[in-house]
Amino acid sequence: MSNKHIFNTSLAWTGANGAGTTDYRAYSRNHIISGKGKPEIPGSSDPVFRGDASRYNPEEFLIASLSSCHMLWYLHLCADAGVVVTAYEDHASGTMDIDMDGGGRFSEVILNPIVTVKDSSMVKAAIELHHNAHKKCFIANSVNFPVKHNPTIRIG
Repeated sequence: MSNKHIFNTSLAWTGANGAGTTDYRAYSRNHIISGKGKPEIPGSSDPVFRGDASRYNPEEFLIASLSSCHMLWYLHLCADAGVVVTAYEDHASGTMDIDMDGGGRFSEVILNPIVTVKDSSMVKAAIELHHNAHKKCFIANSVNFPVKHNPTIRIG
């Protein structure tokens, strides 16, 4: 069995507006991200970069990827450890620093998962498993900035 996995997506720019890139202000940043047999995702740039605020931007996708990967590993590890999670949500945020030439990079992402576990005997393990999930997350292992997590554990 191969240890490599290949992932594919498609992207189609929908913002030519008849004039294309004849001028920086002439075109829309709107695009569609798709994958075979999956719903389309409307994308754009952030409004600061002339994008459409009603569509997801690449920076949000990066933060969402980190949040989703962490959650999926966390749930896996909790199931293996006998920690019964009954609810999970995350309100993640990322900080991006812009250079003088307009380029930039993320300096950190902070995950703020709110996890509900079945009973109080599971709280300690529920907190500790976030560290293990972080170590396993494929996306967190692929970025060159810190990904921090500040979990809140609830009982319910």
